[in-house]
Amino acid sequence: MVEMMNKKGSIQDLIYAMVIIFAFAVMILIGFTISSKLNTEFQASDDITAEGKASFNQINDLYPGVMDNSFLFLTVGLCIATLILAALVRIHPIFLVFFILAWAVLIFLSAICSNIYQTMAANPQLVAQAAQLTFVTHIMNWLPFIIGIFGGILAIVMYKLYALAQ
Repeated sequence: MVEMMNKKGSIQDLIYAMVIIFAFAVMILIGFTISSKLNTEFQASDDITAEGKASFNQINDLYPGVMDNSFLFLTVGLCIATLILAALVRIHPIFLVFFILAWAVLIFLSAICSNIYQTMAANPQLVAQAAQLTFVTHIMNWLPFIIGIFGGILAIVMYKLYALAQ
């Protein structure tokens, strides 16, 4: 009985993935905006040497590629980790109804997160940086669909394993 109570449902893993993806996307957008504004100030300053200006400009130019690709890697990694964790959990098919209800709420919440990011990215102060973050913008625009697809795959993996274990 204690063993059954210690098992976690993978809908929790999907919630964690959604929250981490949303928080990381917002941090990347705000961080890139701050870095760009600092770069503009550094380039205009006479107190900073030419090497310092060139170095900071080079770092700022690498930011969209490195952080954007890191975000894609994080998203794919979280989805794969969620699927692996789902394969470790055996859940009775009677709980599929509760999973579907929680999944629907999670899709709704991911749409809210997507809309928050889109509103931030449409802000005139952030729009130039958001346009350079292609993976972040596309993933956040499609977040409800991503959560929906991986939730469906999770349901198949978790509940199909129960039938195979019989």
